[in-house]
Amino acid sequence: MVFECNPVRDNLCFITHNILKSKKDGKCYTGYTNDLRKRLIQHNKGLSTYTKGRGPFVIIYYEACLLEEKARSRELYLKSGMGKRYLKNRLGASYL
Repeated sequence: MVFECNPVRDNLCFITHNILKSKKDGKCYTGYTNDLRKRLIQHNKGLSTYTKGRGPFVIIYYEACLLEEKARSRELYLKSGMGKRYLKNRLGASYL
């Protein structure tokens, strides 16, 4: 993914790493985007291949990064065993 941000026009450009939880099956989806509201709407409308048919979704966690590569790195970490353990400790087992 390539995000084009204009720091003057956009004030600051944040890439958000996010975790969405399906209200339908309780499973979580981890990803990153430069427009969290728009991306949540896309997931809830079934416009994402991976999450199609699993919505509606709620945001249970997000972090903002200034650089796309940092957001991608954080996404990969939080998908790992150590990252999942971190989230479980941070959010509590009931969220995951």
